[in-house]
Amino acid sequence: MNHSQLHTISCRVRNRPGVLARISGLFARRGYNIDSLAVSRSHVPGESRMTIAVAGAQEMLAQIIQQLIKLIDVIEVHDHTADSVVERELAMAKVSADADKRPEILQLAQVFRARAVDVADETLIFEVTGASAKIDAFEKMMDSYGICEMVRTGKVIMARGNQPT
Repeated sequence: MNHSQLHTISCRVRNRPGVLARISGLFARRGYNIDSLAVSRSHVPGESRMTIAVAGAQEMLAQIIQQLIKLIDVIEVHDHTADSVVERELAMAKVSADADKRPEILQLAQVFRARAVDVADETLIFEVTGASAKIDAFEKMMDSYGICEMVRTGKVIMARGNQPT
């Protein structure tokens, strides 16, 4: 049996009630946890785009894709695991930052091109974008100062060149 790897799937779906529930339910029924999920309207009226990251064997992914394609309101499904893609994720992190540590924290945030979007007496809120690995590294570095709260969007991707997403 193949060991588990992280797969990235994109779906174009009709923007209708229940589509997200049907898709996430398919993963749940098969016993797979979705690592990240980003959904929004697309540039095409009446359609949405979903980016789903899920860990599992390639065989499992092939079965899930076949079942996704059969779902009502699913227009198109692509597995981008081996594709050349541009990946981005947005995170906001509220970090403990008393006056004496603030310059150090701000300097470290610059390394990650994170932007301070809120300054309070005892905290800073940063916005950072990039590949998921960059967000992971930012989180690890800021954790030593004390992350009070953090929220991540989940990754979104676009295939490079003429390849469809």
